[in-house]
Amino acid sequence: MKRQQTGYFETKSIGGEQVRAFVPDPLPPKDELDFKYLQHSLDSANFAIGRLDSITSILPEPWLILYTYIRKEAVLSSQIEGTQSTLSDLMLFE
Repeated sequence: MKRQQTGYFETKSIGGEQVRAFVPDPLPPKDELDFKYLQHSLDSANFAIGRLDSITSILPEPWLILYTYIRKEAVLSSQIEGTQSTLSDLMLFE
């Protein structure tokens, strides 16, 4: 994704000290947002969701898949916070 300049920095004197302030461009943006480049990614995501939906219709217990992904997300969130654990550790604990 190409970044566009959204404002500029301006140097001001505040209380005898020089500071730089970011001044954003006025809203709405000058150029309209173009999401055409995302269409392929959106199509791929929709296709993947469709495949997942079709798989859940043939599984005897589809909630087990959901349960596992919820636990995986919890482990990944904990790792971001510095907790050293794995999905296996969590499953063994539960």
